[in-house]
Amino acid sequence: MSAGINTYKTDLREIFFTLFEQFGFGQVAGQAPFDAWGPDEAKAVLQETYRFAKDVLGPLNSSGDREGCRLEGGAVITPKGFKDAWKKLYEQGFKTVAVSPDHGGQGGPIMLQVLIEEILSGANSAFNMYPGLAFGAAELIAECGTPEQKKLYVERMLNGTWGGTMCLTEPHAGSDVGAAKSTARKNADGTYSIRGTKIFISGGDHDLAENVIHLVLARIEGAAPGTKGLSLFIVPKIRVNADGSLAGSNDVSVGSIEHKMGIKASATCVLNFGENDGCVGELVGGIENVGMSQMFKMMNGARIAVGIQGVALASAAYFNALEYAKDRKQGAHLSKWKDPSAPRVAIIEHPDVRRMLLEMKAHVEGIRALIVKLAMHTDKAQMLAGKDDDQSAYHRGQVELLTPLVKAYSSDQAFRLCAQAIQVYGGAGYCQDYPVEQYTRDSKIFSIYEGTNHIQAMDLVGRKMGQAGGANFQQFMADVGGFIEAHREHKVYGEAVKQLAAAQEGVMASAMAVLGWSQDPAKMTLIPLSANRFLNMMSELAVGWLLLDAAIIAERLGEKATGDEKAFYEGKKWSALWYARNVLPNVEQAARMMALEDTSSVEISNTAFGSI
Repeated sequence: MSAGINTYKTDLREIFFTLFEQFGFGQVAGQAPFDAWGPDEAKAVLQETYRFAKDVLGPLNSSGDREGCRLEGGAVITPKGFKDAWKKLYEQGFKTVAVSPDHGGQGGPIMLQVLIEEILSGANSAFNMYPGLAFGAAELIAECGTPEQKKLYVERMLNGTWGGTMCLTEPHAGSDVGAAKSTARKNADGTYSIRGTKIFISGGDHDLAENVIHLVLARIEGAAPGTKGLSLFIVPKIRVNADGSLAGSNDVSVGSIEHKMGIKASATCVLNFGENDGCVGELVGGIENVGMSQMFKMMNGARIAVGIQGVALASAAYFNALEYAKDRKQGAHLSKWKDPSAPRVAIIEHPDVRRMLLEMKAHVEGIRALIVKLAMHTDKAQMLAGKDDDQSAYHRGQVELLTPLVKAYSSDQAFRLCAQAIQVYGGAGYCQDYPVEQYTRDSKIFSIYEGTNHIQAMDLVGRKMGQAGGANFQQFMADVGGFIEAHREHKVYGEAVKQLAAAQEGVMASAMAVLGWSQDPAKMTLIPLSANRFLNMMSELAVGWLLLDAAIIAERLGEKATGDEKAFYEGKKWSALWYARNVLPNVEQAARMMALEDTSSVEISNTAFGSI
């Protein structure tokens, strides 16, 4: 594939359905604090985002992958075209749709922003990481910083003048963040001298913005060991004066950039802070030893962003595979397989190709619905704050509960579905002439960074299910249960809803098993052994529920539809039925496996794994 060719595709009709018809964008748009937004404005923004994605970002995806980033004179050079794309991205305002007007944003709902992010990430996931990290870092400073820090940093990071990063991982401390050895020594003027090395820092350096603002976890001299002794610091690449002007090097250097399997156009850096004792940082919010709780505000947003990346690439892979399957002719129709003179048909006519495509379609639609539902909860929590605190708390609780599902399930499925897209193409998909091989490479990292998916699973079973005394989990199950009771006898979907009910029973039984294990020291090992399985079960329950919900809405709306609209609504039916028949039964089976309480993997001795 030559550089400069866009391969990104999506279905705006499907995106519009999820936003407007399934999740009722009008329930939040037009009301405070989203007064200026309505369906027409949202549609226009999504249409323009798609145009930008196809015209600007899409053509840079494969060329950026092949060129990658390079290190010259200690600075990262991004691929050709990225600087111009960065400028155009911020001129268009796509990254500030949901930003508060207090910081130069447009005050739109998160429901809209997550779909904008899906389109941008689907077109060029590596590029969109740079502004995404700047956005997350700015949001953290906006929430936790001092008034002076907010004034100095936030708007400049949100409007693309400066970039941003999050710096946690160290060579000896990956997921074990509490083992970090980076240090901070307080100076007489209240600033801190920072020293240490961070690795795997996405967007750690680049030439897209005039400065990069690092958020660095470090331990103040004398602070407690572990995560409790970590503080969070604002550490600019270039020092910043009080008026926002730049004041020269801040002794932050790039040791190297990683040579990776995918997202090659995203610079993953080793950063050295204070090699010459000249690195200065300021404490976020002026508060010591709360770095992890502050950083988690950015990390939770980043985990949702990874879920968006997952569905973005899975969707792009699906639509490319669909287009190829409709065009590629090979073999005769099954009904004429013995006739050597029968005409060749498009491979979409072959049953196994249709199976793979419907599996991809169902997962993409269901995962997107899960992400938009989480965003809807976020918007409603903000709307209801101070007006109905109980309902606001319910919505906040659902955001907390669904975040590990969104991150882990979407990222796991993205890699699997992108690989399945290659299978639809056959040998052609394994070649760089088509984009699905890049999507597969790019998507593998999603299950690893921003907390591996096992960390997400342990977060779910160890923290999120017990939050609010278990009320958040119970309310989620009650929401699913209410849908089941309302539609158990549905004339079209009744049997599928009963399968959903069986899956819900499996999840509930497994949740009770986890609770029992947590109270029995002899069985505690079963929790980490089963956590990933449980997260997958709960995710499949949630996605199955939302696909059936979409199908029932589509059935009603499609009664008077004709032509393409009728076909679109029909597609919702088959996505839901396929998932109910082919995925939801796995939840019951997984519950039975959890009940076996298998500990084989911890009982086997190290030497029994094999001698090497």
